[in-house]
This record gives sequence, C-alpha cells and structure tokens, in this order.
Amino acid sequence: MPRAFAEIAFTPAVQAQQTRMGSAGSYAKFLAPEVEGGRLIGPDEKAFIEARDGMYQATVSETGWPYVQFRGGPAGWLKVLDPQTIAYADLRGNRQYVSLGNLQGNDRVSIIFMDYPNRARLKLMGRVEFVDAADDPDLIARLMPEGQKMAPERAVLIKVAGFDWNCPRNIPMRFTPDELAPHLAPLHDRIAELQAENEALKAQG
Repeated sequence: MPRAFAEIAFTPAVQAQQTRMGSAGSYAKFLAPEVEGGRLIGPDEKAFIEARDGMYQATVSETGWPYVQFRGGPAGWLKVLDPQTIAYADLRGNRQYVSLGNLQGNDRVSIIFMDYPNRARLKLMGRVEFVDAADDPDLIARLMPEGQKMAPERAVLIKVAGFDWNCPRNIPMRFTPDELAPHLAPLHDRIAELQAENEALKAQG
C-alpha cells in the first residue's frame, strides 16, 4: 500500500480500530517516513484505468450522506492526461446532477475501478475540477469516446490524491459479452464443425 493512500484512509479513528482489532502493527508501516508513492499514476495504472468500461464513484452531500454512482462508457472513455490527472467527457444522463451538486460543495471523490475477469481492483481518491464544454473545446474533443455523437456538458478532471491496488480476495469473476467472446469462439467453431460433419453423414445415409 502506498503512503499517500494510507495517509488519507488511516484517520485517527481508523487507527484506533486497527489497534482494537489487532491489525495496527500490519498497517503502521505504511505511514512510516521511508514509505513513499501512491500519488503518481504509472504505466500499470494508466493501462488499467484506460481499459475500464466503468467505475464506481462516491461523493459526499451537504448533509453528510455518501452517494455512490456507477459511471460507464466504452473502453477508452477514461483518459489519463498526465501522472496526476484522470479525465472524461461528462455526457448528459438523467439530469439529477447529484454527483455534480455534491462536488460543487466538496470536491473530494473516491473511485473503485474493477476488472472482474482478472479479479483486480484499483482504489483511488482525488479532487475534481469541472471544465465547461464551451470553455475548452480542444479538451472536450480529446476526451470524447470514438463514435460518440452526444454532446458532452463538461469535462471532469480528477487530480489524484492517492491510490491503492486492493486485495483480489472475494472479487467474483464476471464477463461482459465482449470479454466472453474469445473464450466462446473455439466452442462455436467446434459446434460448426460437428454440424457440418452431421450434415455430411446425413447426406451419405
């Protein structure tokens, strides 16, 4: 676990619970001065993030309630602009604007990126900045998913505060149709072969 994430997540209350439950010794090392990292996105994180077709995003309202939203798009809709910035074009949804309103009052965001087939997840915390579409059309063009015709309302820029590769334990293996297709292709080919053989045998009979 990188130091940056531990500094954010391990509040005094969290550390008190770790002490009470007997795990403080395992996690205290991540707050040691010699431990560094977790604020700059490297090649592995960049590849992982840009391959995702969705993410779970949490914000906090003015009343203190957390709000979790799933945001998705075709692989590549998330862009890593630099080692500290993730961005995407914000397309119009159901127009409730709950996350947008929350982030206007508190720019902190917590995100989980999931890779179900490979049982991997990346947790990330950051601060959000909005750029209206009319204010930076070049940025919007750079962020637009290929083939997307809907006009975005804004660009969302997430400045990384810390991240951590989470334990894969208990992550279920799930596949989208596109992810499953390569595994099913040999079976489809074999079925086609057997059907052809069956038709040939029928013709001989």
